Order: sequence, then structure tokens, then C-alpha cells
Amino acid sequence: MTFLPIDNRGFSRNALVHLAGEQQDAFEQWGRGPFAQPGHGCVHFAIEAQAALAPQATAAVNQGQRISYEQLDRQANRLATRLLELGVKRGDTVPLFVERSIPMLVGLLAVMKVGAAYVPQDARIVPSMQLAMVLDALTSPVILTLSHLRGLVPETQGKRCLYLDDFLAEAPWVAQGNPQVFAVVQPDDVCFVLFTSGTTGRPNGVRVTHRNLCNILLTEPGRMGMAPGRTVGQILNIGFDMAAWEILGCLAHGATLLIRGKDIPQAAEQCDVLIATPSILTTLDPERCSALKVVAVAGEPCPQALADRWANQCEFYNGCGPTETTIVNTLHRHVPGTPLTIGTPTPNNTVYVLDAEGRACELGETGEMWAGGVCVTAGYLSNEELTSERYRPDPFLGAGAMMFRTRDLGRWTQDGQLEHLGRVDDQVKVRGFRVELDAVSAALEADEGCARAVSLKLDSRTLVAFVSPASASVESCRHQCEQRLAYYCVPSAIYALETFPLTARGKIDKALLLQWAQQRQAVKETGDA
Repeated sequence: MTFLPIDNRGFSRNALVHLAGEQQDAFEQWGRGPFAQPGHGCVHFAIEAQAALAPQATAAVNQGQRISYEQLDRQANRLATRLLELGVKRGDTVPLFVERSIPMLVGLLAVMKVGAAYVPQDARIVPSMQLAMVLDALTSPVILTLSHLRGLVPETQGKRCLYLDDFLAEAPWVAQGNPQVFAVVQPDDVCFVLFTSGTTGRPNGVRVTHRNLCNILLTEPGRMGMAPGRTVGQILNIGFDMAAWEILGCLAHGATLLIRGKDIPQAAEQCDVLIATPSILTTLDPERCSALKVVAVAGEPCPQALADRWANQCEFYNGCGPTETTIVNTLHRHVPGTPLTIGTPTPNNTVYVLDAEGRACELGETGEMWAGGVCVTAGYLSNEELTSERYRPDPFLGAGAMMFRTRDLGRWTQDGQLEHLGRVDDQVKVRGFRVELDAVSAALEADEGCARAVSLKLDSRTLVAFVSPASASVESCRHQCEQRLAYYCVPSAIYALETFPLTARGKIDKALLLQWAQQRQAVKETGDA
């Protein structure tokens, strides 16, 4: 795969011959973001630069603990040296099985310094079976974790646990720094790997490069107003791609990262910059978050009323993009009272609305959104078949560039904004997390009493499922799901039926099942009232 920054060359008109001339012009004008040059080619270079500029500035705070930029950089140097001694090398994938904490920051920075890729998972909430599957796919001989999580990390032959909190306690201040060059890291080296749920029940690891990440973090509007003297909230699950926006975006710009405890509202009230999902944002009161200057949401559709409410108080951005296109590849600064969209392509990126044959749709016509440009990640870890299915040569940019099939439906508005119109498959967002409904069904069907399962999204926060036959144990099926998948993949309600209704074509009638689930939910809410 080739990763080329967008320059001033135009789109290939050979792929647009079916459109009228003015449509071709608009397709190119609207479909490509502006050209911009990030200040650094690798994320940790930007963080090291901040440590050199303001060594005593506070890099992060967490429940009474503080670390300066100088301390963060020197501790990461010390840990990078230890990782090399333990056999970690450039190009390795290193498990970072931790929770939100200052040691987590030292761990991820050290991994990047040696030219490896960190793989974040919250070991408190991810089932051990899923952690084991992730470990099987990784190459590092070392697992980075925390001492109080001992016992939650699966035992794996050939891999040694290094407890970050114990390591930092050996030399909490680090009076002398270590050499800062540990590997010749290049922009196209993988920076981190994020695992998403897969249709087979096994997670898929998305390989994100330094070039991918610098392109969104170090350009506007992805910088999100992060700067020295400002505080950025770290409220999201560390295995969620948007957490990298919070963490690395903050540190790359010299701001202070406020790592939350259990209380999200308390943290949000102390921040200047907040990145969240709409579901999280609905739990916060804007009047209690008067310090917030910039808020960005992504990960799931944002209600217009929610966007209007927050945009009246601060800069409010609505974004969109799957993990494979590096956090978000479109952003829109919302103006209260105007239609809410997902905006336009971010710098050095493109978005195409294509029909089922891969041809450009006429402007205003609904089609599937494909993403191109620097945002396109390096494919799936050890899964060339899936990579070739979802990543394709870009016929519009050419020159070996690639584009990614997002499976999101969209269309262009008359003023060149993108409207998001849902999904084309059964991959859904719940609480901001991506969930493969087929994977949920497969986990339920792992119970020996369940012959068939169907999983459905009821609303932005709720999954429901049906299992068959009626004799299947709902609690046993739920247990199987809890053992295999993350907590947000477990259905809130499971119903047992003897048989499933079928459509005229012999397929399970999911629309009817969803209607039944909605009716049962309504009855439940009426009873609760």
C-alpha cells in the first residue's frame, strides 16, 4: 500500500466521465480537504519538542499525581532502554494492558521511541478471552501492565509482564535523562494498533501510522485548540481510537492532560478541551462546564438539539470516521440553528460518495462514503484478505494511493457539506463503540442450548438479542457473551423464541424482531413509570 500526501494535482477525470462538467468540478472541490503540512512526521517527536520547550510544564495530572513534560520524557527514555534490553525491537506490537493513568502515558511514549506500536486495552473491563486473542496476534516479548491488574492479564508463554507502576517507583524523578534516539522511526511506521470487534468473533487490529496520526493531530481543526496552558480531558476508554485524540493530541501541543477517575462530569468541569461521544455529552450539563472552550464529538450520530446546546457555549465540532481512517476524516464546526452535518474532509484527506459499482454519485444523491488521502491506515494486522476487501486502489487520486470503504451512507448538501445517513451493513455504534452484530450473535450461540441468535441495535445505547429455541437459557447465553466480548457488546435484553419469523425470501425478519423489541421496551418503561 502507498501512502502519499495530497499535493496540488487534480483528481483523475477518467473516473468522472459519466458526470457533467460542473458536477466533476464540485466532486473534486468538495471531496478533498485542504493541503497542510504537519509540523512533525512522528508523534513522539512533537512530544519531545514540548519537553524541550517547557520541561517543567505539567504534562498530566491524575487523582493528585502530577508529571512534568521533562519527567515524562526522561521516564519514557528509561523505559525505552529497558524495552530494548528485554528484546523489543522496531516494528514490534507491544500490548499495553492498563487503565487510565500516568504510567500508561510513560508506557505508550516509550514504545513509540523504540519504533514499535503500542496496543491499548483496558484490562479491567476487557474479558480475559479477548485479551488472550489480542496477545496471540502480537509480536512483543513484553506485556506492559500495572501491578494491581496482576491476574487479569492472561498468562502467555514467551511474554514477560513489566509492571509500569513498579518500574516508575524504582526512580520516580529520574535526575539524568537517557539518550533520546532509540530507533530510526519513519512516518510510515505503525504507531499503535487498535482492535475492533470482527465478524468472526475475533478482534481485528487496525494499524495506524505516525503519518496518519500527525495528519489529524497536528493540523487544523484536529488540533482542537490544544495548547500550553490549556487542560484536555482524558475521559474515554483507552482502547477507543478517540482516546488517542485526547492523549497524544494534548501531549503533542504542550497542554495538560486531566486523566479522570470514575467521575466524568467532575473531570469535564475542569477542562478547556473535551472530546467525547454524543452519548457521554448528554450526561453533562453545559452550565457546569463553563471553562470548556472547545468540544468535539464523534463515534455515533449526534442529535441536532445536543449540538445546538453546546455550540451556544463553545466551539463545537461534529466529526465522523471509522478507526481505519484515523479517528475522524471529516469535521464540521456547528453553528446553532443551522443543519448539523459531518462537515468536509480534514486536511490532506478525501471523501467520495460512490454507488454500488464504485462510480461517483451525482451530487445530492445518496451513496456509500469512501475515504482517501493520508487518513487511510496501513490495513489490518495479519489479515491481508480483509485488508484487500476493505482497502482499494484510489481511482481518483491515482499514483498508488489507497481508499477505504467506510460502509457509511452519505450525500453532499447543496453547499458542499456531508450528511451522514446511517450504515450499509450490520456494523453499528453503541455508546460510541463499534459493534459487529454478527460477533454478538456468534457469542450468544456459543451456549450449547442456543441454536440461533439475532442481535439488533435498539437505540444509541442499547443492544437487544433473540435466541432460539425457547428452551435456551437467557442467563447462560448472556454469560457466554460476557466471557467473549467487551461490556458494551453485551445485549441489555435477551428474549428466547421457539422460532424466528422469516421474510418472503426466507431470511430472518429483523425488522419484525426489532418492532417486537421496541414494543417490549415500551411496555417495560410504562410499567416502571
